[in-house]
Amino acid sequence: MSILTHGFDRPFGETKHPVRISEARKAQLKRVALGALTMLSMGSVLTALIALKTAIHVWHLHA
Repeated sequence: MSILTHGFDRPFGETKHPVRISEARKAQLKRVALGALTMLSMGSVLTALIALKTAIHVWHLHA
């Protein structure tokens, strides 16, 4: 639908009723999101430890 023929008072893709997510689906999505955040956090900590170990190793080589 063209922006010229579509009114600015209503959004594109307007539906008749709002989409509802079940409580079970919300809980599942929350668990997946928390799991993904946990994995990213663990990856960040692991990367920081590897970088620290590498920096200490390089520092000892040049000392």
